[in-house]
Amino acid sequence: MELITLKCPPVWRTEIAEYPLYARGKVRDVYDLGDRLLIIATDRLSAFDVVLDDPIPGKGEVLNRLSAFWFSLTADLAPNHFVTMDVDKYPDNLHRHRSLLGGRSMLVRKFGRIDIECVARAYISGSLWKEYSAQRAGTSSGPVRVLGFDWPRDLAQSQRLPEVIFTPATKAVAGHDENISFEQLSSLVGRDLASRLRELTIDVFDRCARYAESRGIILADTKFEFGLDGDRLVLIDELCSPDSSRFWPKDKYQPGRAQESFDKQGVRDWLESTGWNKTPPAPRLSKEIIAATSARYAEALQRLVK
Repeated sequence: MELITLKCPPVWRTEIAEYPLYARGKVRDVYDLGDRLLIIATDRLSAFDVVLDDPIPGKGEVLNRLSAFWFSLTADLAPNHFVTMDVDKYPDNLHRHRSLLGGRSMLVRKFGRIDIECVARAYISGSLWKEYSAQRAGTSSGPVRVLGFDWPRDLAQSQRLPEVIFTPATKAVAGHDENISFEQLSSLVGRDLASRLRELTIDVFDRCARYAESRGIILADTKFEFGLDGDRLVLIDELCSPDSSRFWPKDKYQPGRAQESFDKQGVRDWLESTGWNKTPPAPRLSKEIIAATSARYAEALQRLVK
């Protein structure tokens, strides 16, 4: 798989007249092809649940190519919805959009979605660290209970956990997803399905994390989405991209602090430094921030897929 170039014009929004729009998310535009979907990863970037006006060149191609790579790597563990990202194999009436679709789109099978984010974590970071820290501050002794787990009181930010854990979340249409416990998940979807989601999430995460580590990258956590083909679980949406995962350079890892990462964290940090109130409209990004963010996404692809 060839690496992307970042010389093509960025894509903020698409309009494909041949098919109805199925969904327009924060990043992806999805079109309904009947029993299949066309998923286009744009260069949109969201921060604090606000879609920014400035696209990040090459970002959509990175997300799309990485997802296709991981779908192939894990296909023996879990069936998935991926069909092809070869535009020549798309319906003929899409070929005229080749310059738009090449690299940043994929054709997938359509399945009913389970409205749960299946999150696997090998390190304590992000929302888990925030919840843990808040709970620890609110108690004076004993273990810190978060999401059904009892944690020791001396965990440090970004510390590796003794084992990979499953921390599902409700999938929000707008705003933040909400972390829930396994028991809460069981009450929503039934214990059998909840157990299957947990087992498959951890198995796929473990395969991806081991591979990433062999390339000098720590996969700290990620989130998966599943659909159902009858009673069979199927991986859908994206897989282990910088938008859905925390990728850290292994040679720079140091517990006790936030880590350098291959994602949009630099944009988040800059936005917070401006005093922005995190409601639309967001501040415009400088050319320097756009270029640096584009380079970080491209580096993730280059390190993982050669």
